[in-house]
Amino acid sequence: MGDRGPPRVKNKAAAPLQITAEQILREAYEQREPSLQIPKQRIADLEELHEFQGRKRKEYEDALRRNRLNINQWIRYAQWELEQKEFARARSIFERALEIEPTNVPLWLRYIEAELKHRNINHARNLFDRAVTLLPRVDKLWYKYVSMEETLTNVPGTRQVYERWIEWEPEPQAWLSYINLEKRYGEYERARAIFEKFTIVHPQSENWIKWARFEDEYGSPDNVREVYSAAVETLRAAGDEFVDEKLLGSWAKWETRQKNFDKARELYKLGLDTLSRTKSMWLYNEYSAFEKQYGETEGIEDVVFKKRRVQYEEQVQENPRNYDAWFAYLTMAEESSKSVDDIRDLYERAIANVPPTQEKQHWRRYIFLWIKYAIYEELVTKDFEQARDVYRACLKLIPHKQFTFAKIWYMYGCFEIRRNNLNVARKQLGMAIGMCPKPKLFKYYIELEMKLREFDRCRTLFEKYLEKFPRTPQAWLDYAELEQMLGDEDRARAILGLAMSIPDLDLGLTEEE
Repeated sequence: MGDRGPPRVKNKAAAPLQITAEQILREAYEQREPSLQIPKQRIADLEELHEFQGRKRKEYEDALRRNRLNINQWIRYAQWELEQKEFARARSIFERALEIEPTNVPLWLRYIEAELKHRNINHARNLFDRAVTLLPRVDKLWYKYVSMEETLTNVPGTRQVYERWIEWEPEPQAWLSYINLEKRYGEYERARAIFEKFTIVHPQSENWIKWARFEDEYGSPDNVREVYSAAVETLRAAGDEFVDEKLLGSWAKWETRQKNFDKARELYKLGLDTLSRTKSMWLYNEYSAFEKQYGETEGIEDVVFKKRRVQYEEQVQENPRNYDAWFAYLTMAEESSKSVDDIRDLYERAIANVPPTQEKQHWRRYIFLWIKYAIYEELVTKDFEQARDVYRACLKLIPHKQFTFAKIWYMYGCFEIRRNNLNVARKQLGMAIGMCPKPKLFKYYIELEMKLREFDRCRTLFEKYLEKFPRTPQAWLDYAELEQMLGDEDRARAILGLAMSIPDLDLGLTEEE
């Protein structure tokens, strides 16, 4: 006989007694075997103690022979010896471990903590000296060292440790910790000397600001000015890009508190002239608030507009087809209340940068320059002839055989209607759907005639629309909706019936739109 496969269960009905997973786990827990307990050992005399210690030492030594690189095992061994009050043996174990891995920082710290716990200060100090000599870049060892010396009120010793530390030019926090030590003991001249070394090693602007605040609290106004002046000179000597807005802003704010408003204004202007736009936004906001409170708005606007104009000129000269830069430049020029001729010249410069290819994606941003220009002429200068010339020049420039922009045709038509030139508007929109028929152009034209309540013209346009794009469902629906709105339901029903008779009505929707 062949292989019958796994046995089949004939009775698949539920068992009368159901057992849950919780019951299974509870029974297993109740029937578990008790874990083995290490018997408690009581040591009666000194001989038994020595025997126990020897046995434990042999266990530790055997474990270390199997894996001598396990530092945690060394630490456990030394900790056990400390519990037995065997300090010499514990030191020996720590030293053996350090011979294996001398750069293990946690090992050094456990060794030192063991000495400190049992008040072996000199031993701990010697260990700190060895550790920081071997690992001078580990800040944690230095922090522990100076903390121990200061806790022991050994201020001269703490200074010596700090002096050794700063020779390695550590991170700024180490210098600030040293300065805070001198401030706690009132040694402000020493703190000032440390700041001098600190700003040489770490000349970042935030460190100069901390020094200036120190002088503001513990020194004199002349000292504060000297610090700020030295900071600006040092950073500008390295390059203007190293000057930070926070430094100049902090100095200007301090001068403002000293009622020296002219100096503060000078500093704000220095920052805006020196720093790039992206690096001086906060300074610009601070200067604005300063002028609102202590000066005139015209002063800040003049400085800011000059600075921004230079930046925009650099951008458009570097890339004449950077249309976003042209938009920002034109907006700034309009806001600065420049003369109309200057703004027109700027618009002419902008629209002269025609895209190099006849692909619509390259023209999308460019065409909005023309729209902005026409709106400016119509709404700001009120020169309607100039606005009309802008629209016509734009339409003449667009290569309508390749693509067009329905928005331009529609905006020009709306402009002519606002000038009460309805016939001109209709002529232009009719020219548009004749030259480059697009669904959007038909929609714009129909929408315009709907607003004018010229329903007969709407019917004519819908007929031309459907003649060009017969497989556009929305056009049929809009046409039927118009007839229904006019109360001609038979005509609306006939339009929908005609639409349903067109085969594959939906196939051309995406392509034609």
